[in-house]
Amino acid sequence: MAEIDQRTEVKEFLSSRRARITPEEAGLPAYGGNRRVKGLRREEVALLAGISVDYYVRMERGGLAGASDGVLDAVASALRLDEAERDHLFHLARRSSAPGRSRRPAVPVRPALQQVLDAMTDAPAWICNGRYDVLAANRLARALFSPVLADPRRPANTARFVYLEPEAARAFFVDHDRIARDVAAKLRMEAGRDPDDEELIALVGELSTRSELFRRRWASQDVRLHRSGRKSLHHPVVGRLDLDVESLEMPADPGLVLTVYTAPTGTVAADGLALLASWAAGQESPATGVRAPG
Repeated sequence: MAEIDQRTEVKEFLSSRRARITPEEAGLPAYGGNRRVKGLRREEVALLAGISVDYYVRMERGGLAGASDGVLDAVASALRLDEAERDHLFHLARRSSAPGRSRRPAVPVRPALQQVLDAMTDAPAWICNGRYDVLAANRLARALFSPVLADPRRPANTARFVYLEPEAARAFFVDHDRIARDVAAKLRMEAGRDPDDEELIALVGELSTRSELFRRRWASQDVRLHRSGRKSLHHPVVGRLDLDVESLEMPADPGLVLTVYTAPTGTVAADGLALLASWAAGQESPATGVRAPG
């Protein structure tokens, strides 16, 4: 993939969101039983958004430049976009209005952030960017994600692990299908924020070339924000861990996300994390980091 084309992104995103809504769901009459389009027609979206058909057609062809927040909000409501999808639409519009803007510079992990991670001794925590590059981690996170970090390529990348190491990823992530869907959706969100990121373009191209599953997920046009939730992992040493996940975007370090994994006291998962900490203490050295279990 040589580039992420902005107009194509806009066209495919809006048309895919339009295709999933039926006239009945939108409260519109469905005249005739032989509709040629899946979902809403463009003129129906325009009607729901309160804008002219010509204006909406121009928007769906990639012409978001100059669209006001009010128009974007109206289109988002007409298409029933969720929070992530709405943010994505606004990112696309901002990029359309400033096509020559240089891409965001790479954000390094400040030493103070590594100190914060190292101070968190009872919970795995790491810092990644929007491309899923693992930029910093504490000891427990290095132990928890030792299968991901077994690839000598640095920075390690969770998206590559999920899509290019499918057997290992399916063994590690209990709900691999959901993880794969979320990873592609978050990468799509990142592409809307910064389509000129050469490393992101290269990553999407690599995954598209080597993974048919990624091609399908990418083509879905789904987007997703970093959010809290639950993740179930099967660690090769301590077994299954059902962990609570908190992902926090870092305002002082734009583009970086801190993710922390915890388990309630007294649960099987908490005991598993304690066992993992003991195992990690015997595995790690300053020179080599965590060795892959085996």
